[in-house]
Amino acid sequence: MKKLIILFVVVFSTITYGQDRLEKIDDLLLYLNQHNKFMGSVTIREGENVVFNKAYGFADVEKGIMADRLTRYKIGSISKTFTAVIIMQLIEERKLGLQTKLARFYPKIPNAEKISIEDLLHHRTGIVDYINQDTITHNNLYREHSKEEMIQKITAYQPLFEPGTKFEYSNSNYNLLGYIIETLTKKSYAENIQSRIVKKANLANTYYPKGKINSDNGESYSYSNNGSAWEQTAEWDNSIAYSAGALISTPADLTRFMHALFQGKLVNKKSLELMKQLKDGFGKGLVQFPFGERRFFGHTGGIENFRAVVGYYPTEKLGVSLIVNGDNFNSNDIMIGILSIYYKIPFPFPVFTKLDAAELQRFFGTYTSKDIPLKITISEKNGELIAQATGQSPFPLTFKEENTFVFPAGGIEIEFNTNTLQLKQSGQKFEFTKE
Repeated sequence: MKKLIILFVVVFSTITYGQDRLEKIDDLLLYLNQHNKFMGSVTIREGENVVFNKAYGFADVEKGIMADRLTRYKIGSISKTFTAVIIMQLIEERKLGLQTKLARFYPKIPNAEKISIEDLLHHRTGIVDYINQDTITHNNLYREHSKEEMIQKITAYQPLFEPGTKFEYSNSNYNLLGYIIETLTKKSYAENIQSRIVKKANLANTYYPKGKINSDNGESYSYSNNGSAWEQTAEWDNSIAYSAGALISTPADLTRFMHALFQGKLVNKKSLELMKQLKDGFGKGLVQFPFGERRFFGHTGGIENFRAVVGYYPTEKLGVSLIVNGDNFNSNDIMIGILSIYYKIPFPFPVFTKLDAAELQRFFGTYTSKDIPLKITISEKNGELIAQATGQSPFPLTFKEENTFVFPAGGIEIEFNTNTLQLKQSGQKFEFTKE
């Protein structure tokens, strides 16, 4: 779900600050969009006031529909923050407690008598992630899954660890919280989102979708880049992501939601403080993002090829949200650029220059490794260096320095030597030899 193109030499040019900082943010995002690095939308909110709200690229490439500030996108796991807010509301209403056990609702799930609502909120249950750790579910993301089927699936999993003893992110936890919300309220998850959050926070473009994306109704598809064009990413069925990741929204609504949450419009002060309490880096539907001495609260999300993030800095009442529907660059780097420029920190950004095709030929070939059972084929497409591992989609390699290339969206760095290459990812190194 992470594709890119454009091979470039990185030549840094430091931004001068004669321009307005918001204009500079716009310059950065336009620049990335013009080089097929980014499609999406950004909002910056100072208290009640939106000071920046722009969209870039297409909502629907095939129909030529451009995105605008009202275009709505899937937000993935930011949905978990909405789910956590509703759970905290139910606790305030004394319909639930943080120490209420899962056995009250689903006694057949292993360790249900030990798993608390608080464990579910903090991802400390030991329940297998039905999306990322269950290959059967992962291979069936595009068909409907009933509530009964999902409960049976989760019930069949063997626990990964004793509840409350460690953190491991699992979409299953927030899927179960969504079902519990429906049980206690006797209303659908979609109805709860509407009445308990959308109306209270005055969100104009946030909802649980009823069906497939409809670009004629202001919704956006997500895309990857194949080296020469944007390709639409297949849609998941909404029943898969559900209360863990299926909501649709806009960056403007996400920043309004976070402001409403921190201003006491959705939960009381005690509940908010409980949500902010971190265990192994994760609160109750909230995580913390450091930027220098500042600490933003929020969440990230990824579904299909959408990438989303919202952060709120309570001291300044500053909210910022980025939603990407064309994943052709590291979204974290985009956010760092936005915040750096906003806070007037010198931020260098690259000038894109294609390398000569003849220079790329010396890297061409198929490479094998004794470390892992994969082959990597290096080739060229439209003047771009392309890598493809066995059974995986091709991805572009961006020039870094001398014989080193990177794929930022995947956290991959490849260094070429004579008839060999070294691949680095997630702190690991793998050696390959050309056949």
